[in-house]
Amino acid sequence: MDSIFKDIPRDSLIYLGVAVTIFLVIYWVALYILRKLGKDPRYLIPEGVMKRVALPIFLIFISIIIRMAAFRQLFGLEDEEYWFKKASTLLFIFAMTWLIIGILKVVKQLIIKNYDVNSANNLKARKVYTQFNILERIIIFIVVILAIGLALMSFQEIRELGVSIFASAGVAGIIIGFSAQKLIGTVLAGIQIAIAQPIKLDDVVIVEGEWGRIEEITLTYVVVKIWDKRRLIVPTPYFIEKPFQNWTKTSSDILGTVFLYTDYKVPFDALRQELTKILENTDLWDQKVNVLQVTDSKVNCVEIRALMSAKDSPTAWDLRVHVREKLISFLQENYPESIVHNRLLLNEKDGKASTEN
Repeated sequence: MDSIFKDIPRDSLIYLGVAVTIFLVIYWVALYILRKLGKDPRYLIPEGVMKRVALPIFLIFISIIIRMAAFRQLFGLEDEEYWFKKASTLLFIFAMTWLIIGILKVVKQLIIKNYDVNSANNLKARKVYTQFNILERIIIFIVVILAIGLALMSFQEIRELGVSIFASAGVAGIIIGFSAQKLIGTVLAGIQIAIAQPIKLDDVVIVEGEWGRIEEITLTYVVVKIWDKRRLIVPTPYFIEKPFQNWTKTSSDILGTVFLYTDYKVPFDALRQELTKILENTDLWDQKVNVLQVTDSKVNCVEIRALMSAKDSPTAWDLRVHVREKLISFLQENYPESIVHNRLLLNEKDGKASTEN
């Protein structure tokens, strides 16, 4: 043992041993605290937190160790100081980036676990999910770009090249700026959506005449899941620059309408009673709105609008088709003369026939 360490300065071994000891103490203290908090419901943390952050923390420790002179002296590599320092720097940048992203995902998981998107009143949950999904992508993008920049700038040759490029990049910068104008505008639109939230995850929207739900929001595009399972990919600036319908902007409940076109002989009171009966016998109705009105009178028919409410737009759609079918069946069975038809009048004097609407 003495022959192995006889050429190594005692101070180097002490520094190396102290570093390893400090790291182990910090690691086990952190592990103990996390486990302790994990058992307390008030501070419950998601499973797998240590697995997510343990490896990058270990790599940070390794980057510090290989930068120490004691480590190089231990293996007799004092002449390779330049490469060890470069490797230490790159490893530290990589591990720190990994750790920041891991912590970000843990924080996101801690916050959004308190919100249930699948609940009936999920407006606040969808707001939180939308903000964190977009902001997470923004922060990860910025962290990765900064990490790559720091890694490249750690090399003196690349740093000098970068300075010379920046010094003579006036015209090139303008050209690149104009070329990237569209991309920059798209990214800024994604950030604006995260802050202003004209749309949120799971919002019901009508875009380009298509009814669907917001399935995914990124910095550059939005995925709309259409009712027939198609996907509509829309650039994020669309939701800033163009008008569209958002049926769940402030709440998920919505009013549904059913229009009927009947003859003037239709019994309005009987139709109102039947509408109430239909609504009371279905779970699709949320028992808030129940209205039947005559909204127009035309030459050959009367326009009747049945107005009803439901907890969300898919339920409202099912309720509308259910009410329409039941009301038409009611008129067919009980008041067939109320269905729109044309009348034929016979003129007894000249034997001619004429029609009236």
